[in-house]
Amino acid sequence: MRLKLFPPLSLAVLLVFATHPTYSQVSPAARMKTIPITVGAGVSEYAPGLGVNHMVGGALWIDFPPPFLPPLLQGISLEAEGRDLSLHRAPNQPSNLREDIASGGVLYTWKRYYRVRPYGKFLMGYGNTDYMGKGVGDTLVRIHQSRTVTTMGGGVELEAVRHVWARVDYGYQFWPDFFKATHPAGELNPQGFTFGVSYHFNQSKPR
Repeated sequence: MRLKLFPPLSLAVLLVFATHPTYSQVSPAARMKTIPITVGAGVSEYAPGLGVNHMVGGALWIDFPPPFLPPLLQGISLEAEGRDLSLHRAPNQPSNLREDIASGGVLYTWKRYYRVRPYGKFLMGYGNTDYMGKGVGDTLVRIHQSRTVTTMGGGVELEAVRHVWARVDYGYQFWPDFFKATHPAGELNPQGFTFGVSYHFNQSKPR
């Protein structure tokens, strides 16, 4: 993923660790042996929405459940996510084709049923895309665009072994005012699945 996307993720990580000392001060030392975060990595397969039906890339995420939430809000976590789609291009696709995004938001996890627990999420972030488009005189030129991106989605996690959960995640993205040649400007809507593994650092099993 390009370096310009790292600051949002870095800020999210710093916020997570900044909240940890407060949590530690009000919790008995014997109970607080690990940081209550989840980190994960996976492979994404998306339709990027540029006349291309298939692209593959990597994804990373960090989840942090705020401590001491009231019972009504139990299950809410803050999530930071990054994704880079730039692999497995078809021979007829341009060599510069790629999409990447860094975002953060809220994830809600329902109580698990046996070894399975579903979740839904809402994220906002910053996305970049590169592709070939028509320039002056219908000549093909390299195009780079950036947008504020909204993502809605959800998925399920399946407990594999203690602390380790397999994740299947679906995301639907909204890139507003992307196709400016149309009136009104058209929206880009990449969507797809991510298959990965999460490691929960909290001491007890996830609810």
